[in-house]
Amino acid sequence: MTDYPHLLAPLDLGFTTLKNRVLMGSMHTGLEETRDWNRVASFYAERAAGGVALMVTGGMAPNKEGGVFPGAAGLYSAEDIANHRIVTDRVHDADGKIAMQILHAGRYAYSPDCVSASPVKSPISPFPPRELDEAGIEKQIADIATAAARARQAGYDGVEVMGSEGYFLNQFLVTHTNKRTDRWGGSYENRMRLPLEVVARVRAAVGNDFIVIYRLSMIDLIPDGSTWDEVVTLAREIEKAGASIINTGIGWHEARIPTIATSVPRAAFAWVTQKLMGQVGIPVITSNRINTPEVAEDVLARGCADMVSMARPFLADSQFVAKAQRGEAALIAPCIACNQACLDHTFGGKISSCLVNPRACHETELRYRPAETVKSVAIVGAGPAGMSTALVAAERGHSVTLFEADSRIGGQLNMAREIPGKEEFHGLVNWYGAALTAAGIDLRLGQRAKVETLADFDEVVIATGVIPRDPAIPGQDGPNVLGYRDVLLGKAPVGDRVAIIGAGGIGFDVAEYLVQAGESATEDLAAWKAEWGVGDPAEQRGGLVAAGPQPEAPARAVTLLQRKATKLGKGLGKTTGWIHRAALKMKNVKMVGDVNYERIDAEGLHISFGEARENPQLVAADTVVMCAGQLPERRLADQLEQAGIDCHVIGGADVAAELDAKRAIDQGSRLAASF
Repeated sequence: MTDYPHLLAPLDLGFTTLKNRVLMGSMHTGLEETRDWNRVASFYAERAAGGVALMVTGGMAPNKEGGVFPGAAGLYSAEDIANHRIVTDRVHDADGKIAMQILHAGRYAYSPDCVSASPVKSPISPFPPRELDEAGIEKQIADIATAAARARQAGYDGVEVMGSEGYFLNQFLVTHTNKRTDRWGGSYENRMRLPLEVVARVRAAVGNDFIVIYRLSMIDLIPDGSTWDEVVTLAREIEKAGASIINTGIGWHEARIPTIATSVPRAAFAWVTQKLMGQVGIPVITSNRINTPEVAEDVLARGCADMVSMARPFLADSQFVAKAQRGEAALIAPCIACNQACLDHTFGGKISSCLVNPRACHETELRYRPAETVKSVAIVGAGPAGMSTALVAAERGHSVTLFEADSRIGGQLNMAREIPGKEEFHGLVNWYGAALTAAGIDLRLGQRAKVETLADFDEVVIATGVIPRDPAIPGQDGPNVLGYRDVLLGKAPVGDRVAIIGAGGIGFDVAEYLVQAGESATEDLAAWKAEWGVGDPAEQRGGLVAAGPQPEAPARAVTLLQRKATKLGKGLGKTTGWIHRAALKMKNVKMVGDVNYERIDAEGLHISFGEARENPQLVAADTVVMCAGQLPERRLADQLEQAGIDCHVIGGADVAAELDAKRAIDQGSRLAASF
């Protein structure tokens, strides 16, 4: 008997059977571009061994002009086929199945050679595309079909044709980007001609006993996007053209609505896929913000789809399915949808990984081998740095004692979990608690470690975190001034008018916390859709509400200030910073930079501007909140050094620049791997 009868049920495709209803969705990790095929194979094989039914690779370009950037991976030669065979063989040895995604970027290609339906430049690329003529279109179709045939030669079990997220095929489908008047433009029958021809030619190239997935954009979230009738028409014709499965795509990359960030409700778009159920005879996959077996089971049980696609959850935990099968869901490391080590890395030209699991995409380099010599390890601080160190050290066989002065684990995560839109941090802290218990770690809560406590351990790790930086503003000791910790932990009342000193990540978090009235929209799908202006594509073309976003009124009037002259929020995540700025703008938060903090009094915060301290102003405020940075909490480390006891200092205690859980967890994990 299983807790997840729908999720773990097999799916018969006729010529092959998938062992459960879990697809590991496509992610561009950057691994294929390293040309280290053992590394690529190790990544996929570990997840195949973890029980996922079918995996889809990151996008492989069908030709040079279709690559997302110059040098993007693809299958162009016999050598490429042989290299990919290394990956597919390893996956099959691990009892897995794998499909190759064929991704033609169209106008999203970061290259002067990019092509599209019409010469309409993308807002996310500096290069205007060249409009394809008949011969050019035929070349793209032929190249995609050839890529599919090569995928079969390379041992893949199938291909996924990328037709969503605003990529090449999607660009032909909508008038937003297709301005043509020939047989490839104009009527919807003409605009859908290209994807249908591609699927038909792909099927002809690979034969009938090969999985062909079509990734279909079910809600574009852009102006002049597809209507629901067009979506259904396309799905039916894609089935006729030879697709085995239809996978859900949500939103174009240029859409100004978040679709996979942590503030998006779980399974936020499953209702869109559900609308297609019964309209086609082939299996339908739903996607986006499904990150636990409970959520996945519920989506399937409600008839929203035949399968679920989860991508980043398999970065967080390669053993997701296996743990669900064993009844160990509490031990599944959760994807918190932070984007910090996955999408931010991708768009920064780095290899992807995972904040929660630094081994993701680094399986051949970061190994947690059994320790040659078992040591006693003392770790001080049960924040993300300390807990990750403890778990890896225990996994390797060391005897671990974890000291925490507070009465609960979590450290700075306990503040993050209070922010509206960051509810996933509750699950992260809960997972750490379950994992620490399962690992048999000696957890000593409410115990402040001292030098004499640590003297006899073989290894001592100091992960004591940070303390707030003192900005030394006259009047900061007044009764109307609070630190961010007191605010986020609910230790003091906050007035109706608030000035926040510091616009880094913490300042933005505090602002979002203070403007929220009532339940977080992340916990209420209807409220979230209203806040961002998401509608039903059956009623509004592309799923955009004509009236636009309709957020709830802010709970307080907030002014967010910083000393720097740069745009506020510039240092936030590459792929999520815009979301936080937009969310605060919708809540009428005033953002002011290039200020000097002159003094604080009962009226509020007095400021001036620039080096000359010009234009003095009063920011009227009932409460002033200090978010002026952090310093390492190194007092215990300094005492140990004075006593001649060696120790490792990690996390915020090492470098306090912002609150970087990604760096802290990675640093702790790598340290524990080295003992």
